[in-house]
Amino acid sequence: MNFGFTDEQLALAATVRDVLRAHCPPAALRSERRPAWEQLAALGFFGLLAPPESDGLGLGLADVLPALEETGRACLPGPVVETAVVAPYLLPDNPKLASGALCVAVLPPGQAYAPDADLADLLLVVRDGGWRLVARESARESARESVRLVARTGVDPCRPVFEVAFDESEELGGPAAPALRRATVATAAQLIGVARELLAVTVAYARVRTQFGAAIGSFQAVKHQLADAAVAVEFAAPLVHRAALSVDRGAESADRGAESAGRAAGSAGRAAESVERAVGTVERAVGTADRDVSAAKAAAGEAAVLAARVALQVHGAIGYTEELDLRFWLARAWSLSATYGTTAFHRERLRAALMAGDLRRWP
Repeated sequence: MNFGFTDEQLALAATVRDVLRAHCPPAALRSERRPAWEQLAALGFFGLLAPPESDGLGLGLADVLPALEETGRACLPGPVVETAVVAPYLLPDNPKLASGALCVAVLPPGQAYAPDADLADLLLVVRDGGWRLVARESARESARESVRLVARTGVDPCRPVFEVAFDESEELGGPAAPALRRATVATAAQLIGVARELLAVTVAYARVRTQFGAAIGSFQAVKHQLADAAVAVEFAAPLVHRAALSVDRGAESADRGAESAGRAAGSAGRAAESVERAVGTVERAVGTADRDVSAAKAAAGEAAVLAARVALQVHGAIGYTEELDLRFWLARAWSLSATYGTTAFHRERLRAALMAGDLRRWP
């Protein structure tokens, strides 16, 4: 069995990488809020997961992982995951998504502030286990005034956070969990990209920075730290791929289970048994997806934070100064590692899943 990415998936990632290198250089992070967004929209990036009926490509999450990784490698500002991954799932009939004309921000459960909320046309907020849609752009002045944003201090200068208050909202059907799984995996893919870029920059610096008459990259203490970070990234990346496949297959199982349950409910005989079997299949698929998503986010977050720590130690105090671009990637690693659940949260959920709810230590 081949677990590698296909030529088409890698070609998509290469195209996104070229666009970001041309239109989202490090200098753009200092002066623009959404560099390269127009170019990515023209490429069709924001419609990759949108259904064909809404002018999208209808791809699966696993298909776009390499492209999402490139957005992390470039430290692309703006609500990328929320607009390109969450919105197509929750708002599949909105034709503006595929064209990139609609920008969406999310306030996840457990988080006090919504990143990039000032850029968003729509805000998606989780309340009581479900999604609520808050429109920031409306023809009615009262609707615009019903949404209030208060800027708060955040760790990432390219990802400002806002406290959100609103008076009017629209309830969206369905639970919050499926969309949150997709957002978590997409964020994990971005973390892998951030970690890879941090490693590449740090290795290059270690080759040219000299001390005691030798490149610091020749010192064992530096080599070991870089190797540990590289191993962490290479171990985390397959977990992210596995999580994306589990989420895609979980969605397929849910669709098949719902279809089977519908057929069984409409027929005579063993309808109850068929419905129970279909429900059990869906529950197992969802449980596997939750476990894999938590494993991916925890591993990717730890790898990115480790890469950031090693990069800062190798560069020294200059690493987080205003003059060095490295600070953008350091901040992105720290901010994304806490988004859609911290590493501690996902480690705890993973432990509970592996122990099937029984947390006793067996001999």
